Formats: sequence, C-alpha cells, structure tokens
Amino acid sequence: MSDEGQETRWVVHGERLIYDNRWVRLALVDVELPDGDRFEHHVVHLDRAAIMAILDDSDRVLMMWRHRFVFDRWGWELPGGLIDAGEDAEATAVREAEEETGYRPKGVQHLVTFQPMVGMVDSEHVIYMARGAEKIGEPIEVTEAQRLAWIPLADVPDMIARGEIWNSGTLVALLYLRDRLNSGTV
Repeated sequence: MSDEGQETRWVVHGERLIYDNRWVRLALVDVELPDGDRFEHHVVHLDRAAIMAILDDSDRVLMMWRHRFVFDRWGWELPGGLIDAGEDAEATAVREAEEETGYRPKGVQHLVTFQPMVGMVDSEHVIYMARGAEKIGEPIEVTEAQRLAWIPLADVPDMIARGEIWNSGTLVALLYLRDRLNSGTV
C-alpha cells in the first residue's frame, strides 16, 4: 500500500525472451517489488487487437455466432482482429468488420481502449463503434462466423446472463456502448 501522495512501483531490471512467433511472445521479466523482493515474472505479449461494434438505426448491433476451439464453446462476438504492423487500429477494425461480416461501417468513432488480463498478459484491445453500415458483399472470412445477426442492445444483459456473450472484448464493448448510449454521450 502506498503512502498518501507517494506511489510505489515495481522496478523492471530486464526482460529475457523465451518464446517468440507471429502470435505470441513469452518473456521472463526480472522485477523488484517496492519492498525489495526480486524475482522473475512470466509475461505474455500479444499483438494489439481492434474490435468494431456496428449499430443500426434501431440500436441493434451486428454480431457473429462463432465457435472458439480453445474452450469448445459457442458465443456471440463482435467482428475484430489483430492490428497488423504499421496499420492504424481504426483501419483494422473497419477491415475486419468488412472481411468478417460483408458490411462497411459508417461514422466510426473510438469508444475505449483496455487491457483484458493485466498482471501477466499485454494484449491491448481498441474498441470502435459505427453508426450504420453499408452491405458491400458476402463475408470474405467465411470461417469466422457460423451466422450473423442484428442483436438489440436491450437483449445484451440477458444474453450475458445466459452465457451467450462471454468474450472479454465483446463484453467490454457492448457494456460500455450501452452505458454511453443510456447517458447520451454517444
């Protein structure tokens, strides 16, 4: 616990890469706690991700029903993906929405940026929303979703309670968006 007016932080003395590929980088970081205790801490580095919430005029959001093999579980998700090197996060969110849904978002704006697993994992997620979209064709990424649907935002809390929406990026995006819409700030 820090004294009032004085913050204490962990000191990083170095980082040693253990594993590195296109999808994940695992490192051991030499850290020292404010009390002087020093040890190596595992850290997972993932590329940044961008996610798009597209709303229509009836406050319905375009979502994808998809399977996640790691958990052998189905759920509703927003389109999104990893930000390519040198690519702008907003451009990634728009590109992923087009590829995964066949819709081109209109009126894009940044909603929120967050880290879903602080402590051991660096995986920044950048969330955007769009007011409307133009159907430009069929999805290019046909393995991303089993089906697409326009889901009323009013249904989101019950879908979360039933376990139909469980992905952290989708949860944060939809809950934040509902809050902003309810407060009139979006």
